[in-house]
Amino acid sequence: MDLITTATSTDESERAASVAVLPVGSFEQHGAHLPLLTDTIVACAIAKAVAERYDLFLLPPVTISCSHEHAAWRGTVSISATTLAAVVVDIATSLRESGIDQLAVINGHGGNYALANVVQEANVAGPRMTLFPARADWDEARLAAGLHSTAHQDMHAGEIEVSLLLHVAPEVVRDGFQHADHVADDRRHLLTRGMGGYTTSGVIGLPSHATAAKGKAVLEDLVRSFADHYGLLPGPKA
Repeated sequence: MDLITTATSTDESERAASVAVLPVGSFEQHGAHLPLLTDTIVACAIAKAVAERYDLFLLPPVTISCSHEHAAWRGTVSISATTLAAVVVDIATSLRESGIDQLAVINGHGGNYALANVVQEANVAGPRMTLFPARADWDEARLAAGLHSTAHQDMHAGEIEVSLLLHVAPEVVRDGFQHADHVADDRRHLLTRGMGGYTTSGVIGLPSHATAAKGKAVLEDLVRSFADHYGLLPGPKA
C-alpha cells in the first residue's frame, strides 16, 4: 500500500509534467471493517493510477480533511473547510511558482464540499484545475464494474469502498464486512444530524456485495474517464 511518491527532484525534472496530481483523503470512521485512512487510500490509489497512465507529477496526500459528519465516532479527525481550501490553494500556488500551472485534485471523501469552490475559483481565467472523480465518473465506474448497489444506497464503508480496498490494500480490510449492510436511504437532514443520525455502526451501504474484482474494474474505469478531465487542462499531453 503506497501512500506517497518516492520520486526524486531529478525524476520530476526529467518528467517535466505540466499537470500535478494531488490526492485528498480523510481520517474518519469507516465502520468496524475498514480503517480510518480509507478515503486516503482510495484517493492515493486513483491518483497513482492516473499519474502513471498519463505521466503526471504525483504529490503526497492530504490525509485529514472535512469529516465533521463523522465526529460521533472516536478516531475521526477533521480540519475546517476554510483550512482545507487554503491548503489546496497554497499547494497550487507553490506548484505555479515551480512551473506547473495545472492541478488535478483527486478527492476520496464526499464531505469535502469546499474543494468544489476552490476548483471553480481557480478556473475563472481559464482551465487550471480539475476535481476528480466527479459524480458521473463514479456512476460510470459503478456501472462498468457491475456493482449491486447504487451510489445513494452505498454512501459509506459499503460495496464500492470495500471493493477498492480489497483490490489495492486487502491487508487492511477486516472480516465482518460480509454482514455489515445497513440501509438508510432517507438522509435529508445529514448536514444537521450527522452520520450518527442514520447509523450506529458507521456504515451506510452494502459491503456484503464487495469483491476485489469489482474494485479492480472500478479503478480501471476511473483511469479511463480521467482522460476527459486531463484533456480540459492546457499544456503538452503525453
